[in-house]
Amino acid sequence: MAERETPSAAVPVTPREPLRSRAWFGDGGKNGFIARHHLRAMGRGGHNFDGRPVIGICNTFSELTPCNGHLQILADAVKRGVLQAGGFPLEFPAMSLGEPFLRPTSMLYRNLAAMEIEEQIRANPIDAVVLLTGCDKTTPAALMGAASAGVPAIVLTGGPMLNGRFKGRHVGSGTDIWRMTEELRAGTITQEEFTEFESSLNRSAGHCMTMGTASTMACLAEALGMMLPGGSGLPAVDARRGTLAEETGARAVALAGSDLTPRRIMTRAAFENAVRINAAIGGSTNAVVHLLALAGRLGVPLELDDFDRLGAELPLLIDLMPSGRFLMEEFAYAGGLPALVNDLQDALHQDTVTVTGLSLTANCQGAQVYDREVIRAFINPVLPAGRGTAVVRGSLAPDGAVIKLSAAAPHLLDHTGPALVFDSIEDYLAVAEDSTLDVSAETVLIVRNTGPRGYPGMPEVGNLPLPKKLLDAGIRDMVRVSDARMSGTAFGTCVLHVAPEAAVGGPLAFVRTGDQVRLDVPGRRLDVLIDETEMDLRRSAWQPPKPPVTRGWTYLYTEHVTQADTGADLDFLVGATDSPPPRQAF
Repeated sequence: MAERETPSAAVPVTPREPLRSRAWFGDGGKNGFIARHHLRAMGRGGHNFDGRPVIGICNTFSELTPCNGHLQILADAVKRGVLQAGGFPLEFPAMSLGEPFLRPTSMLYRNLAAMEIEEQIRANPIDAVVLLTGCDKTTPAALMGAASAGVPAIVLTGGPMLNGRFKGRHVGSGTDIWRMTEELRAGTITQEEFTEFESSLNRSAGHCMTMGTASTMACLAEALGMMLPGGSGLPAVDARRGTLAEETGARAVALAGSDLTPRRIMTRAAFENAVRINAAIGGSTNAVVHLLALAGRLGVPLELDDFDRLGAELPLLIDLMPSGRFLMEEFAYAGGLPALVNDLQDALHQDTVTVTGLSLTANCQGAQVYDREVIRAFINPVLPAGRGTAVVRGSLAPDGAVIKLSAAAPHLLDHTGPALVFDSIEDYLAVAEDSTLDVSAETVLIVRNTGPRGYPGMPEVGNLPLPKKLLDAGIRDMVRVSDARMSGTAFGTCVLHVAPEAAVGGPLAFVRTGDQVRLDVPGRRLDVLIDETEMDLRRSAWQPPKPPVTRGWTYLYTEHVTQADTGADLDFLVGATDSPPPRQAF
């Protein structure tokens, strides 16, 4: 990837005086004294709060989030940029959401992290904030929190890790894990080979290098206008990411006190650009629930069907796993998102403003593609238009469900078969290895009570492992339906995010083993083929499950979480807000 000039701190924005921080540090009385003298106790001289913009650095670093384990290094680079531009950096921690360790699912805590970030920004003397993110939920959580706080903000993700290398070939996090795990279960590889693969997959700092959720949300943060051009693709260990961090810090100083807030940047047009770009990159289905939640925080009208309608306009142009062959390293070197946006400019809104003060297309004007195998031309797409995220509705999903067409087997997109139903993921996994399980390639595998309220938290279990009986027969895909999510790195004919979920009395709660289920993706339908009278009888006999807990965050979450088709946010956090002026403490 050739180095490009990025429009950073030189682009003017409309000033808005006074700076928020002056309410803390500009007070000549007791309140100002209290704010200033505690900073002096940290060795910060008075010149730091003489009217300089205070730049918060929201850091989701944690050793419990390996993907974000290098963010402290980037934070130091951001501070350099802030100081060089005449600002005063103050770093603060935020709840870190790591996919590898958090149970029952990191998605349970996305809204909690967003709430914490919102409140920290609002309650502290911050004129602009740099959001340091990386792993899957940290980017949407930070965007949601900043959107609600209403203070100028800019995102810097930690970047993807280097390509994995196994037996002379590139391997990708997530995507090849699912493949290798299934091959281990099928007996086609040995435990020793699997351990060797495990040891060679993740070779550097950074998040997953496939077009999974972390890479998708980094690309979409850039597409929405919240990141400097080219910021989504550079590998975590590329020295240019440090330079980008300095530029991000400098740009935050320029944003401080301006009117270029997240609400002004992330408009309906910006979201439409992001949805179209998501289709072109083969982005994760998780982007649907995250963008819906983010739009909800801003009061932007965005609906589930927009992803199908807008996404269908563009072909898949990025040849990356899980839908293609390459990884984020090749994408960055091929020109990254700026090169793709330059190719797509006629299909995008060209009047959206970004953190640079310029439009997305202006930021990327003239960016070149250096490898047409990775970033395809329109005349040679990876897949034709309409093979991205599809939305299906019907008697089994009245409020909608999603399926990633590029990751599905084409022959299963119009399929009718008998349901095999499980009330929990644990119930299914307990019999998945059973060679006598009554299952065939025609079966529609259904696992319910895995939605936002039912699990709780809507885990990434929607790419259900195939029954071993089918693996032994050489079958590698089947229709799977759930109210859960699927890892952005995964693949398969998986219908996800079924809404309403089973736990709130959606029709998924009433389907029984043996019922015929019809998936008709061309017709955008998902139906259980029973009559209304029978459905009504089952509905009247249904009893809602008891709450999983009666205290703490999980209780609050299950009482207030919305359904997947509106973003699975908390109902009392939805809607545009303005950050009120800070009240005095004393």
